[in-house]
Amino acid sequence: MASLSFFSLFCMLSFLMGMGSAQLSPNFYASTCPRALSTIRTAVNNAVAKERRMGASLLRLHFHDCFVQGCDASILLDDTSSFTGEKTAGPNRNSVRGYEVIDTIKSQVETLCPGVVSCADILTVAARDSVVALGGPSWTVPLGRRDSTTASFSSANSDLPGPGLDLSGLISSFSNKGFTAREMVALSGTHTIGKARCTTFRSRIYNETNIDAAFATSKQQICPSSGGDDNLSDLDETTAVFDNVYFRNLKEKKGLLHSDQQLYNGGSTDSIVETYVTNSAVFFKDVANAMIKMGNLSPLTGTNGEIRTDCKKINGS
Repeated sequence: MASLSFFSLFCMLSFLMGMGSAQLSPNFYASTCPRALSTIRTAVNNAVAKERRMGASLLRLHFHDCFVQGCDASILLDDTSSFTGEKTAGPNRNSVRGYEVIDTIKSQVETLCPGVVSCADILTVAARDSVVALGGPSWTVPLGRRDSTTASFSSANSDLPGPGLDLSGLISSFSNKGFTAREMVALSGTHTIGKARCTTFRSRIYNETNIDAAFATSKQQICPSSGGDDNLSDLDETTAVFDNVYFRNLKEKKGLLHSDQQLYNGGSTDSIVETYVTNSAVFFKDVANAMIKMGNLSPLTGTNGEIRTDCKKINGS
């Protein structure tokens, strides 16, 4: 009898612990806002058609949201008198972009279904649609996240992995969020799209030795040893297309960021990079699964949080 009661208690606790993710469903808006997903997709396609780089920006916006107190759209909140938001944290300041695209999507969705679709879900779906728009894989996005009423400047500074990390630091940073080393490499592969600022790769192209000499010289034309911090370079050779060229570049010692080249530098992740070089289908499958997992990081569900009317501010503020 005692063991039965204990078993019942264990089942109940397991159920309660799983409720957060269980409340996410791909069909969450099927009846309450059936045109939400098509509206987001059209807006993303239009934004990417206008500027290919925006696909990478929207993907990064989602990543920088989820790694700081979960996928709750906290990154979108402007500073207020009561708290400092995440937009001005080191990894985000003068770097994260795409806010206006999310605002446009939110406005369109609010017209369709007022107070129904969260900013957090818009970020998550827009990231997927951006990858697809640039030729990458698709995946099913569980929905039903709600928006935070807080943001964390300090967590944005501490929890987001930086471009100067060594392999051990990368593995640790992603492990802290529940990711394996393989998932970390797959997610790093999203650097197949987008650009980086000179200030993030200057030290690598002037000081490091595990770099192709001609590649370093070409990047020094873009990024001087002093000044030009905001000058941009493509992250890989086909930056407007989501493919596996990023990993081929790593094998050729043409990783732009220090953290990129760390994935292929005689360490434990070399074999994963080699797999992705020879089999893009495996990379696509792995990155899609890792993106689903990232989108499920600590979502607010049920009655937690709110559905913001304006993604930039808490309701009623």
